[in-house]
Amino acid sequence: MNPKLLKLLVTLLVIITISGIVAVVIVLNLSGEAKGAEEQTLDKMVENSFTSSEMSTDLKDGSFVRIQFQLITNSKDAKQEVEKREFQLKNLFIKESVQLTSEDFKVGLSTLEEKLKDEMNQLMEDGEIVDVYIINKILQ
Repeated sequence: MNPKLLKLLVTLLVIITISGIVAVVIVLNLSGEAKGAEEQTLDKMVENSFTSSEMSTDLKDGSFVRIQFQLITNSKDAKQEVEKREFQLKNLFIKESVQLTSEDFKVGLSTLEEKLKDEMNQLMEDGEIVDVYIINKILQ
């Protein structure tokens, strides 16, 4: 093979490889910026939030808890769906709470919020639940 042709092929291969790497970096950075832009403003969070009614249930150790949740969705349609699915939220909470003790409600609230969010999102058809907050809790 001709040495000039070999140099040309190697040079082209290096240029194509560098171009591919640059393209991948640009695409990854642009998708990261798009995710940041999707974060909701406080006004949108309030507009797309649903406050559940108070729920009371007994716990594994015989204690009782009364609790209320604020669910933040990513759209108005998702908010309306959550309103219709409140009975499922109550059901999921009761199923989860029979395994919990009063101590879990003193230290493990983030875990409960995440579980409810994940399980409710599996049921959702229009949009999703972004966050679940416990806004009221009375432990007896």
